[in-house]
Amino acid sequence: MFENRKWGHGTRGNMEAQFREGPLVHSSFATGPRQYDGTFYEFRTYYFKPSKMNEFLENLKKNIHLRTAHSELVGSWSVEFGGKMNKVFHIWKYDNFAHRTEVRKALAKNKDWQQFLIPNLALIDEQEFEITYLVPWCKLEKPAKEGVYELVIFQMKPGGPALWGDAFRRALNAHVDLGYSKLVGVFHTEYGALNRVHVLWWNESADSRAAGRHQSHEDPRVVAAVRESVNYLVSQQNMLLLPTSFSPLK
Repeated sequence: MFENRKWGHGTRGNMEAQFREGPLVHSSFATGPRQYDGTFYEFRTYYFKPSKMNEFLENLKKNIHLRTAHSELVGSWSVEFGGKMNKVFHIWKYDNFAHRTEVRKALAKNKDWQQFLIPNLALIDEQEFEITYLVPWCKLEKPAKEGVYELVIFQMKPGGPALWGDAFRRALNAHVDLGYSKLVGVFHTEYGALNRVHVLWWNESADSRAAGRHQSHEDPRVVAAVRESVNYLVSQQNMLLLPTSFSPLK
């Protein structure tokens, strides 16, 4: 799953380095994500009016083919635990920003999609969008069977991944290598709150996730890796996600 290549400094980081004395610091993350292509992932979070979430999801299920004809839906989930209620989370994949612009224009001209969208917008209370990159040392994985997902949002200290990236990666590797959970993807925010990392995990059930978490807390190898990483942590939020009926990731 993991590749032995470094996520070096982006263009902005190189320019800044020219004005600093001392050696250039390298990390498995970048001050800004370096991409080998333009692919990015849009995280969309929807907050619904009470009792309206299921109505929206049923209507979307009937029309989702109109949307996925233009770009790939990686996954769709409702939030079971963690944060506000009546919350839905989507991940959309785009080839580049021009691709996203083309998709938005095409959907605006699609009468069938607009007939679904316009009346259903009234069911939504609030929306949040973030643009993220999948980190180069992690491939997006698709679990072999159905289960539950956990999205963990880490807000790291200012200074960028050049400061905390290596320690963060070691903490993740400790969980993955020892088999406590299945890693689906690691995403670094480009537009949204900076120094934020989203980690998507898969487990067979909420109970298997709890069991693995308890075991990892007693494993000295995990404890040592996490202890180093938390020195750079500002906050952390965990959400248990349930795939919607039309989610590609089950």
